[in-house]
Amino acid sequence: MRNVIVTNPPRADLTAVDKLAEHGVATVHEAMGRTGYLGPGLRPTHLGSRIGGTAVTVVCWPGDNMMIHAAVEQCQAGDILVVTTTSPNTDGAFGELLATSLQTRGVRGLVTTGGVRDVAELHEMGFPVWSAAVSAQGTVKATAGAVNVPVTIGGQLVRPGDAILADDDGVVVVPRQDVNRALEGSQARVDKEAAARAAFSSGELGLDRYGLRAKLAELGVEYVSAEECEA
Repeated sequence: MRNVIVTNPPRADLTAVDKLAEHGVATVHEAMGRTGYLGPGLRPTHLGSRIGGTAVTVVCWPGDNMMIHAAVEQCQAGDILVVTTTSPNTDGAFGELLATSLQTRGVRGLVTTGGVRDVAELHEMGFPVWSAAVSAQGTVKATAGAVNVPVTIGGQLVRPGDAILADDDGVVVVPRQDVNRALEGSQARVDKEAAARAAFSSGELGLDRYGLRAKLAELGVEYVSAEECEA
């Protein structure tokens, strides 16, 4: 890995990202062909937040948060900090002080494959975090890494400037050039789900709406009475 800090990468249009975030992670993930989800290992430290922003990526060495400090300078309003390590590590590399520094610059939240601490303080200050762990274990500031380089999380490529969406369902990345397409697909899915919701509220079954009775028959599923099962 090259030790580098890339300055001022192109970012997705923040107005479009904000509109996309309104649809939520699950809807956008489905609308993009079930891609971009960073996996179930990244969970919110507190429920109830829904954010969208542009990625500033960080690569740290395990147990070392120096590059997070270096990344703060590269952040601007509307960004979300996305942190990973060169090998798995759950030390608490991020806490209240770094959050204060980021929040002052208008950063909307943190996504990290590592650990965080000062969870109560983060909640009190309204700084949302999605992490792989909560850990009081501290870190050092001794090893070079990288800022604003492509990283891979949960099998998904995250480039600096890509759209990051996060809510109670997890985190999804949308490539910068695909944000408008994701918006169109998400709205279409929202409209489709609204129609299904109305149908289910009126008593229609998913078996009928989605044509699943024929699929069950095709798969050899039979309806039998309880009496026949006991015979």
